[in-house]
Amino acid sequence: MPLFSSAADAQPAPASDTTTSLLSEVALTLLPGIGPLVTRQLIGYLGSAQNVLNAGPNQLLKVPGVGPALAQVLRSATPALRQAEQVLRRAEKDGARLLYYTRPDYPARLRPVPDAPVLLYYQGTAELNNPRTLAVVGTRQATDYGREQTEKLVKGVAPYQPLIVSGLAYGIDIVAHRAALQENLPTVGVMATGLDSIYPHAHRRTAEKMLEQGGGLLTEFTFGTPPDKYNFPARNRIIAGLTDATVVVEAAKKGGALITAELAQDYNREVLAVPGRLDQPASEGCNHLIRTQRAAIYTGPQDVEQLLNWDGALQPAAVPAGLSPADFTPEEFRLLEILLAHKEKQIDELSWQAQLPINQVSTLLLGLEFRGVVRALPGKKFALL
Repeated sequence: MPLFSSAADAQPAPASDTTTSLLSEVALTLLPGIGPLVTRQLIGYLGSAQNVLNAGPNQLLKVPGVGPALAQVLRSATPALRQAEQVLRRAEKDGARLLYYTRPDYPARLRPVPDAPVLLYYQGTAELNNPRTLAVVGTRQATDYGREQTEKLVKGVAPYQPLIVSGLAYGIDIVAHRAALQENLPTVGVMATGLDSIYPHAHRRTAEKMLEQGGGLLTEFTFGTPPDKYNFPARNRIIAGLTDATVVVEAAKKGGALITAELAQDYNREVLAVPGRLDQPASEGCNHLIRTQRAAIYTGPQDVEQLLNWDGALQPAAVPAGLSPADFTPEEFRLLEILLAHKEKQIDELSWQAQLPINQVSTLLLGLEFRGVVRALPGKKFALL
């Protein structure tokens, strides 16, 4: 798969009717002051990006969080629509997919994350909804110990064929990507730039190999976005939300790896940390996570396998009498199996564990509640009757 073309190579192409909706969706992300939360509010009230851009001032001002200034921005979207046309042409030429949060191909694990990007730019063939996904992150100033533990981790989990996710940065990140390539595992690099700007440039060849070997590159930033210090912390929430667990191999007292770990906790994902020497600055962050019980201690690949039940040691409870798979749709029974294993779950957790859109899960749960199979609990939780 080719990596990227230059902007000058992109040739104009006539827009088809099928791209009209995506054009509005892309344009909405290019407007200043319209972040993920505001976008969700707008579409929640008005139904679609097209409706948002076509709405009158009175309609817009009825949406919570939208004042006169923001309404004026939305009413002046013509330049953003023109830019969106260029984005679509560029994406088509480079073989990039645009994943919008209301569409089925948007990563299921990210969907319930409240501050997840509404639009992702993706190049590659890795399955973002892989049944097993693992983030491996750490300091840019990796030690020999950190590199060794990263390689052992990836090699140890290789039999389960997980998707390995990291940030393509110096240090632990690039070691994780290269170890995944060595083990023939799909690996996705989450970028803080546009797809056309590999950062650091020294990792361009690794990025090419990731694409060649069934991996991918993912970003929320449009083409032409250069590296910016504010983009990197934002990038980390995608790494945390896209995976079932985050393993912090080495981390100083402050840094992006600890931000990723904190975000993973906020999203109810598992966090593990590799302990290190007490006099080693590169291990201060990991040791702090373990000491404050904000991460499980990592002593080997078996800790990941057991924590995520990849080894099958924690079998779901037997289906109660009267509940037969034949009586439910596959999606309904998937939710029931999760509730059998965990007694009760929040609807957001059910959504990403079942890899189903949250609106579909809500509909399924309502039907199961009417049938007397599940019951709603405080805090948007559900349990079997």
